[in-house]
Amino acid sequence: MGGSNPDGKILSYNDVVLRRSDLDILGGPYFLNDRIIEFYFSYLSSCYPSKDVLLVPPSIAFWIMNCPVIESLKDFVEPLHLPDKKLVLFPINDNDDVSQAEGGSHWSLLAYERHSNMFVHHDSSRGMNKRHAKQLYNAVRGYMSDSAPASAAKFLECTDSPQQMNGYDCGLYVTAISRTIYLWYGGDGNKDRDDLWFSAVKEQVTPSAVAEMRNEILGLIRGLMAMK
Repeated sequence: MGGSNPDGKILSYNDVVLRRSDLDILGGPYFLNDRIIEFYFSYLSSCYPSKDVLLVPPSIAFWIMNCPVIESLKDFVEPLHLPDKKLVLFPINDNDDVSQAEGGSHWSLLAYERHSNMFVHHDSSRGMNKRHAKQLYNAVRGYMSDSAPASAAKFLECTDSPQQMNGYDCGLYVTAISRTIYLWYGGDGNKDRDDLWFSAVKEQVTPSAVAEMRNEILGLIRGLMAMK
């Protein structure tokens, strides 16, 4: 039957095309792929639009981190208008093979906040992706400002970041932490600049909340499919 084709398109949302196999991933205890994370980032951006915030799609973050020709990185990064953004979220994947699509085995999140001029790495598996986060940080930090030197932006490994309890929920932690940071920025919480979003993440990104993210994203997709 054509409807059971795992590659069958089920939803187009903004620039994201979801496949039937994405529903299978969300329906079971599986590692999230690029499309699901990109869909959720696009959903957050649509629900809470802000010209000051950029949620970078996984494919673009991966390319910035692994761009083989340094000279071509500028032409790729400049359309993102990073100097105009006050908050930028980059999903980090540990795939080292640029020829392998949908590779890697772990997700984490690198968040840049302009007021503190700091990159903060949230890793739900004890800093497993720190090397990859540092790789992206080194690639992109010089493009965050039109005037500040490339070395000005700091890097912080958040050692108090919520930790996953299994081997497959890392992508859900990325979506849950991203949502918390995004809402922190848009609400009154961002007035507490010294603490940044750390307290909000600690309070809101609990194991039960993360587990519910799977059902929440699945419900969002099914609801949008029903509206088509």
